[in-house]
Amino acid sequence: MRRPKSKKPRKQRKFLYDAPFHLRRKILAAHLSKELREKYKRRAMPVRKGDEVQVVRGKMKGKSGKIARVNYKKYRIYIEGVTRKRTVGTEAQVGIHPSKLKIISLSLDDKKRQKILERKGVKVETTQTTAPA
Repeated sequence: MRRPKSKKPRKQRKFLYDAPFHLRRKILAAHLSKELREKYKRRAMPVRKGDEVQVVRGKMKGKSGKIARVNYKKYRIYIEGVTRKRTVGTEAQVGIHPSKLKIISLSLDDKKRQKILERKGVKVETTQTTAPA
C-alpha cells in the first residue's frame, strides 16, 4: 500500500484511516533536534517508547518528557508529565501528534533501530548496562 499521489484531501485522509500498522509506524515520525540531526545525518525518525521529546506547537508548547506510549490507531503520542485536568478531578495524559514534537534524545536500546542509523553510515555507540555480579 502506497501513499496516494492524489492531492485531494479526501484520498489523503482515506489513506491515513485505512493504513496498515506497519506503515503507521513510519507515519508516526518526528523531527530530530539540530544536534541529533548533525550526529545521525537524518532529519526525522519514527518515534517509540523511551524517546525524549519536546512539544513545539499548541497549548503544551515547551513541555518535554519521555514517551510513555504510542497509539498507532489514533496517530497520537502520550508523554510523561504532559497532562490535563479532567472534570472528575483526575489527571489525564494528552495525546499529541508527532508533527508537533521534536525528538531531543533517541532510545537506542533496540538493535533494529541501531541498524537503521548504521545504514546511513553513522557509527552508533551501544550503551549497555551491565548487572552487578
